[in-house]
Amino acid sequence: MKRTRTSKAWMREHVTDPYVQRARAEGYRSRASYKLMEIDDRDRLIRPGDTIVDLGAAPGGWSQVAARRLKGNGRVLAIDLLEMDGLHGVEFIRGDFREERALRRLEDLLAGARAGLVLSDMSPNISGVPSSDQARIAHLAGLGLDFCRRWLKPDGAFLVKMFQGRGYDDFVREMKTVFASVATRKPDASRGRSAEVYLLGKSLKQESAAARMPGRTGADPICPDAGSRGNGATGNG
Repeated sequence: MKRTRTSKAWMREHVTDPYVQRARAEGYRSRASYKLMEIDDRDRLIRPGDTIVDLGAAPGGWSQVAARRLKGNGRVLAIDLLEMDGLHGVEFIRGDFREERALRRLEDLLAGARAGLVLSDMSPNISGVPSSDQARIAHLAGLGLDFCRRWLKPDGAFLVKMFQGRGYDDFVREMKTVFASVATRKPDASRGRSAEVYLLGKSLKQESAAARMPGRTGADPICPDAGSRGNGATGNG
């Protein structure tokens, strides 16, 4: 199939992107690795001994950073509906995080342990319809927040990608009901024209920590056909 002008322009921009070139030179799986590194350098999210859960992990850029910075002292559990090549120090599940079966596999790996950090760079399969795409990413972010309510340590953190637009303010308000601190991060490796931002929630509020219980309680499905893609595989880097 013949490439469109738009796809050719994107490819030219991608191959000349300094973060893409840097990732290749330094052995990282995607340019998105530098987003997490920058945020972690500022906020000290990756702590030795913690269990880190990476939702929507493929191709592995964030899991790779997390495992390297843990230096063997801790665990990284990653899940994605796409296949991901193995990474040292990362336990990977291929499955759809929206589905109960995949969630149970992830919970089995946790084996009752609480995560110190939950990462979510999940994005929907972009349709080109802004209202639909925004609803889908809000749905995925909501599932990640729902997971944190039950599986995050009281002093843990949640870093999640969102797009600015319809539903963004509602999701920020929901984050603030769960976390004592909610901040916005826009790392340099995030393309300036992109509407993506990262929301960082830290320290569960006391009522959230006390009320949680194992298992999915069921976030309201904003868009049941939302898909997940990993950090940087097809447009997220």
